[in-house]
Amino acid sequence: MKTSHYLFVSLLMLSLAACRRDRAANEDWRDAHFCFEQGLAALDSDSVRTGELLLNEAVRLAHKEKDWHTMYLAQQRLAESLAWGNSRAALEMAKQALTTYEQHPDDERNHIMLLDYAGTYASQVAFHENNDFTEAFAYTQRAYELADSLGDAELLCETLTSLANIHWGADDFPAALRYARAAERLAPEHLLSATLQVLARCLVSCDSLAAAEAVYHRMQPGDDLQAAYIVQSNLAKLALHRHDIEEAEEAIDEAFSYAEELYYKALQQKDDYYQTALRQERENERLRYTELLQRLALWGGLAMVIMAAIAAFVIVRGRMQTRELLHRQEAAAQQEQLRQRDSMIHFLQDFILERCDVVQKLGESAERHINISAHEWEEVEHTLNAIDDNRFTRLRARYTELKEEDVRLCILIRLGLTNRAIGNIYGISISAVQHRKLKLKKEVFGENDPETTLEQVLEKL
Repeated sequence: MKTSHYLFVSLLMLSLAACRRDRAANEDWRDAHFCFEQGLAALDSDSVRTGELLLNEAVRLAHKEKDWHTMYLAQQRLAESLAWGNSRAALEMAKQALTTYEQHPDDERNHIMLLDYAGTYASQVAFHENNDFTEAFAYTQRAYELADSLGDAELLCETLTSLANIHWGADDFPAALRYARAAERLAPEHLLSATLQVLARCLVSCDSLAAAEAVYHRMQPGDDLQAAYIVQSNLAKLALHRHDIEEAEEAIDEAFSYAEELYYKALQQKDDYYQTALRQERENERLRYTELLQRLALWGGLAMVIMAAIAAFVIVRGRMQTRELLHRQEAAAQQEQLRQRDSMIHFLQDFILERCDVVQKLGESAERHINISAHEWEEVEHTLNAIDDNRFTRLRARYTELKEEDVRLCILIRLGLTNRAIGNIYGISISAVQHRKLKLKKEVFGENDPETTLEQVLEKL
């Protein structure tokens, strides 16, 4: 009966696994984080439409999975992509990202960056639609205050730069210049180029052309072709302001050179992305084909298991009966071994307790001390090692600092003797026995818990 029940359950589980695999093959296997990473890769390769579709899918899946961190990051990155063509849509998406974060906050740095992005998009909307910059100032000022309370110099630099940009967009050039100079003082190495770019623009707007040119010359764009193009084009404009035609031509030539290089680099990135996407699609096709073969193999294997189960039913049942018989025999043998061990323990216990009885019968005038010879101790220990899997041999090897009288005390405890009987053997009081046990427990076995007895320590060992 047990065997047939086991086979029925096994076959049922295999069937359910096969059905579950068939259903899973038709479901969307992607998760929110995967779509988010793929969306970023597409945007980095200038595949804007594909990237935005993937980020929208990441937002949907993240809401379904309750992955709020991925959700607000995808919304923020989507807002950044939308900002190139639709500032209003970017602002609304940034507000959604803020709402998601504030309902499920985690890292305060992310909160500051989301506020900063929202302020930037609000300023773009105000600039293009000729609105006031109140909303932009509100978001960015809040981001600055949080960054200031956090004491994060990098975030302070970024929020100060954003405030400078917003004031510049609102035509408040002196205030923009103050914020840009404050950002420059805090700017780390990797933000210095962008901060100097904002500072130079503010200086130009304040008619400090010489100072602006000096700032542009300080910028080190390195491999950033876009930043290099911006520097050279602005140097060309400043040269034209000074009527330095030769320098303006050189700056314009360099600017076009950087622009051309930037264009070809973008094409290369786009080609790399398409090649990667093509390889990924081929790998997906291979995985789908492999999964189909696996399903076919699973159903075929299931049929074979059913046939083999029917054929092997009698053999399995016979083996189980044989195993049960062996188990019963082993259990009986173990019971007999335990019985013999307990008998030997009782024998050794009686051997020692008989001496205790003799001493007590002698009366108070007799010497209350039992003498057990070294040979008798060795015999008792040898017997206990034989029935207890070399308990005391291992105890001596592990605790080399054990004295001979300590080992003998452990032997008496193993035999289950009372403190009174142990006191008679050593010729000491019951309280002295208790003190000796406590000292052995603490100094040799390192057990300081008052609730734990020496007997429990030895049992664990």
